[in-house]
Amino acid sequence: MDLILEGLVKAFQLIASLDPEVLGITWLSLKVSGLATLISVLIGISTGMIVALTRFPGKKFVVSVVNTGMGLPPVVVGLFVTVFLWRNGPLGFLGILYTPTAIILAQAVIATPIVMGISIAALQNLPAKMRLQILSLGATRLQMVWILIREARLPLMAAVMAGFGGVISEVGASIMVGGNILDYTRVLTTATVMETSKGNFDVAFALSIILLLLVFIVNYIFTLIQQRERPR
Repeated sequence: MDLILEGLVKAFQLIASLDPEVLGITWLSLKVSGLATLISVLIGISTGMIVALTRFPGKKFVVSVVNTGMGLPPVVVGLFVTVFLWRNGPLGFLGILYTPTAIILAQAVIATPIVMGISIAALQNLPAKMRLQILSLGATRLQMVWILIREARLPLMAAVMAGFGGVISEVGASIMVGGNILDYTRVLTTATVMETSKGNFDVAFALSIILLLLVFIVNYIFTLIQQRERPR
């Protein structure tokens, strides 16, 4: 209990003093995870819509693969991304290993199946005849897609929040592909692990509290958007 109280006090001190190192780590965490979530949303929702609204052989197998990907261990993702980005790897020519870009890539791989899986479930849960009704009223296919997205906006926003929560809190992939380099690739989760290994539990608790506050604020904003009343 004393450690938790010390962590609360330390977190307040770090926030109140606007510690440059903590602010930099917090901003990098938000930027990296935010961009990774944006990439996963663009890929996940669009691909999820294609899978949900079309019929093709092996569709159940594809959905099963996506659902399996929702539980990808971050360390496994970190290992594969590291191998691909290694100097002798297929993408080694990019030279982005141990950079924030590598962390964004790894986190996008983690978040995309989460967003895609929830998107598929949300769109498949809509009435089967809705698409035909929309088209029969003269809507184009693009307008139909937009209407379906609006109808499924609550679970789709939940998919965004789940994707963001899955990457802002992960540590394994970030350390493996980013290296936890001070003022360059160190984020809140990797900094917390480092401070814990050094025995600085008060700082580790403080960073954890700041991370929780960051996640709460972002998800609160998403929730406000999600729970807005529909215009009448």
